[in-house]
Amino acid sequence: MASTVHHARLGLVARFDRIDRWLSLRMARWGVALLRSTLGIVFIWFGLLKPLGLSAAEPLVLATVAWMPLFDAQTWLAVIGWWEVAIGVTFLIPQTLRIAIALLFLQMVGAFMPLVILSEVTFQSGGVPFAPTMEGQYIIKNLVIIAAALAVGGTVRAGPRLSSPAAGPSTPASPPRR
Repeated sequence: MASTVHHARLGLVARFDRIDRWLSLRMARWGVALLRSTLGIVFIWFGLLKPLGLSAAEPLVLATVAWMPLFDAQTWLAVIGWWEVAIGVTFLIPQTLRIAIALLFLQMVGAFMPLVILSEVTFQSGGVPFAPTMEGQYIIKNLVIIAAALAVGGTVRAGPRLSSPAAGPSTPASPPRR
């Protein structure tokens, strides 16, 4: 009886391992491409909302850029929106990934500005820095976008793969040793 239970457990573990390996291979194969594509789509989508006057973030953006020179706040809103569209388009074109990441990091400086210059809007009263408002949460979630960009950016110099998709997760080739 104990032997039958032991064999059943081993069979279950082997089945789980096969399913886990299959899922892991699919995630390794498609994860970064999907991440890059979704970054592109979201930046194009949210970016277009700004110059079209449809962005829910418009009041926050206008209040943030009101002090900036060269343009009025509405013009800055449009500039930021088209900048985000450019980020999105460059994420969708693999050859322009470096440009996408550079544009994104420049944009993130501005995206985090309200946490400092509009803390009364981005944090609950007496809650700086641990109790953000909805606006503050909207901004802080950009840390996930930064991490996603770093993960995608880590593939820019990926060399030839050593293993086939069927053999397991691929590993970038190491440079030759001297």
